[in-house]
Amino acid sequence: MNFENLQKTDPVCHQFVLDEIERQETSLELIPSECIASLSVIEALGSPFTNKYSEGYAKKRYYGGNDVVDQVELLAIERAKEVFGVAHVNVQPYSGSPANLAVYNAVCEVGDTTMGLGLTDGGHITHGLSVSATAKYFNPVLYGLREDGYIDLEQVERLALEHKPKLIWVGATAYPREFPFEAFSKIAEKVGAYLVADIAHISGLVLSGVHASPVPYVHMVTTTTHKTLKGPRGGMIMVTEKGLEKDPDLAKKIDKSVFPGLQGGPHDHQTLAICVALGEALKPEFKVMAQGIVDNAKALAEALKGYGFELATDGTDNHLILMSVGKGRGMFVQDALDVAGITLNKNTIPNEPVSPFFPSGIRMGTPIMTMRGMKVSEMKQVAAWIKRVYDVVAPFEHVVGKEEKKQQRKEFAEFLRTNEELKVIRAEVRELCSKFPIYKG
Repeated sequence: MNFENLQKTDPVCHQFVLDEIERQETSLELIPSECIASLSVIEALGSPFTNKYSEGYAKKRYYGGNDVVDQVELLAIERAKEVFGVAHVNVQPYSGSPANLAVYNAVCEVGDTTMGLGLTDGGHITHGLSVSATAKYFNPVLYGLREDGYIDLEQVERLALEHKPKLIWVGATAYPREFPFEAFSKIAEKVGAYLVADIAHISGLVLSGVHASPVPYVHMVTTTTHKTLKGPRGGMIMVTEKGLEKDPDLAKKIDKSVFPGLQGGPHDHQTLAICVALGEALKPEFKVMAQGIVDNAKALAEALKGYGFELATDGTDNHLILMSVGKGRGMFVQDALDVAGITLNKNTIPNEPVSPFFPSGIRMGTPIMTMRGMKVSEMKQVAAWIKRVYDVVAPFEHVVGKEEKKQQRKEFAEFLRTNEELKVIRAEVRELCSKFPIYKG
């Protein structure tokens, strides 16, 4: 990648870019919501389309000079409709959370009851978390998981019949199993609710056929365009044929909700990059990659179980693994792995005994490792490193008192800085990464 102009005009920011490239190239990124955008996507995102202002929709702009922009947006829409098999697509949402808010704004009134999976059970903040605007303006009823970590469909139906929600979300940020879209559809129909699938994490798997599609069962689909779709940071809202059957004006309501309801001009450079990513998703090699992501996740899960780790639902159907590491110890394992060059995130587990601030699990995924070309043998090595790091931080247990926490954090920071085993693992990780460069040449 060439950043000559940045180097000349702003050496400090140029160095930031080089440092981040170095970090990504020499580390193992296991955060399941991250991806490797192609150089073509990155070039599109950095194109002069960023200069343009295009309030409105194709052929109906408020500004002139949008002939080319219109072609870009229309092509992005057509590609999205083709890969997902939907009737209508809006590609203007700035990201996933704005897309979700636009759905609320399109079909709900202030105070309407909605339903979604609770955050500590793997849901998303925009599905009704108390600190989110979605809880400030609407009345969220949250459903949860069974003891085995699967979505509690009996509870979903009971709550739906009791509260009669206007809208039901199916989707998550930390759920390792395939979503039961058909079962949710039957429940939504019983109460006349709009059913929305948030497939931000799994959109690339869905369009590749390695995860069930929600399209036959839901009225709307929202997604980010990064994560497994391998595009820029953006969002989309899709309306299905089933959605138009329920509400013939649903597509118009969505478009009006996005603009002028919540946003001004779209990010045209982002739209171009989304269009490029969707074009890449139409190629056969994308489906091969998506299958590899799932295969690697299952292999990593089995290897971790072999070391005695407890996984939520005892495995995975998708790109994601949620693993228990002991009461309140997620932060210790996350930070130590980071020092060792393995990046993932602490996360609550089903029936979390502590809190989201000091959770008892870690969340990991295989998209980036797969996109780099790694396979099952590398997954086994990663599992071995995770076990070694877990053993390194075994002496650190969750404490309760404020002063005790403060002192422990100080001791832990010094421990991470000086631990020799973590340095050894870091060197081993760097060596593996050198064999799988992200951007070749």
